[in-house]
Amino acid sequence: MPFLILTRAGFDDIVARVEPAGAVFHVNPDLVPAAEIARLRDAGADVNVLASTVDPRAAGEVEQALRSAPLQGATMWVERAPEAERPGAALRRRLAKTAGQFASGALQRLRLPTVGRQMMVVPYFGFGNAGKLWVKGRVLDERSFREQTGDDSGWSNLLQLYRRLESDEVAGARVLAHFEGQRIETQTDRGGYFTFEIVPSSALAGGWHTVQLELPDSMAEDGLPVRADADVVVPAATARFGIISDIDDTVLWTNVTNKLNMALMLARSNAHTRKPFKGVAALYRALHEGAGGNEGNPVFYVSSSPWHLFGPLVEFLRVQGIPLGPLLLRELGVRELFNLTEHGDSKLDKIELILSFYPQMQFVLIGDSGERDPEIYTEILRRHPKSVRVIYIRNVNPDPSRIDALDRLTEEVSATGAQLILAPDSVFAASHAAAEGLIHVDRLGSVRQDKKEDDGER
Repeated sequence: MPFLILTRAGFDDIVARVEPAGAVFHVNPDLVPAAEIARLRDAGADVNVLASTVDPRAAGEVEQALRSAPLQGATMWVERAPEAERPGAALRRRLAKTAGQFASGALQRLRLPTVGRQMMVVPYFGFGNAGKLWVKGRVLDERSFREQTGDDSGWSNLLQLYRRLESDEVAGARVLAHFEGQRIETQTDRGGYFTFEIVPSSALAGGWHTVQLELPDSMAEDGLPVRADADVVVPAATARFGIISDIDDTVLWTNVTNKLNMALMLARSNAHTRKPFKGVAALYRALHEGAGGNEGNPVFYVSSSPWHLFGPLVEFLRVQGIPLGPLLLRELGVRELFNLTEHGDSKLDKIELILSFYPQMQFVLIGDSGERDPEIYTEILRRHPKSVRVIYIRNVNPDPSRIDALDRLTEEVSATGAQLILAPDSVFAASHAAAEGLIHVDRLGSVRQDKKEDDGER
């Protein structure tokens, strides 16, 4: 956890409580002598001096500092005005004494993972080709996430969501990857994330492969290092194309354009009670199988949802029978969860990463018109004209100005020889895909039936 420290007293208190190795301090100018900063940095701390002085008594200045480039997006400890200068200081001081003692121990454990703190490694689905694998994951303070069911109440769903969003990341943790006799080491970043690019000793066959991850400095109950397996997919040799799909308002209704409604949806439901858009499950199965029926076309999911929701989203795909594939989500602090700005650059970067692994493969891109999927996909087409086969956009925004913008994008895409199809539903998209030879015509019936079942029809 980074620390925003604004007074000398606050600095002395935090430095006395926190191990310097791996700690991140943001301090007011002239607060700490240069020699002391040098000693902290030599001990492994990351000390950053703010560009201008921030008054801890001025809430506006503190908030503005948190929105500045060096601090934006981080979840951190923030020093506020001294207690003596606030109403009710004596009562809060008594309450804070016990809390401070608890926080002191917690902060020490944060920097000393082998002492009184059980860490867990959370692997995400990776992907690769015959010559290189990409693996990502996160190291967190262990939490007892239980499996959710369709009988869970809204309160239970809210509690489980809160636990996931408040999971404590572990910065600076050593992570080892083991694959085919190789041993590769890296460290987690400030958000607890780590990434490996692994070059195998020989060409890999298509299918799912396992990379074993290990935390050498954290022991499990059996006395051995904490371990977890990362599943990594290499497309089958039979694959004719890939699928890159958005999740929010494309596969799953989230109303991502309304952050409050999105929050309420996540809190009220779980993977067993949320439903995909009508016919989506059968359409994605048909695309995965392809016109040949067993092509194994890979499916990638790219979303502005945070990595905190990886587990629930994977469980949703499994429960609904939607093909599994790598999910590339967004690194966000909890305070930015429902302030999903600049998501376009994030999606562009993730799609670029996917395409870099498969330069010879064409892709079907699937999204919705609610935010900027059409613009993002069109930009991908501009950059990689040979990589885009067709773009399917679920039309969820009836605004006339938005329709006009989509018409212009459709004309631009058509001029390249590709197609941008505005699809009112999954059956329409499936019919077009069958005509284009992307899915077998026999699968149209299953998409129609899937949509009828989702509609509650017989």
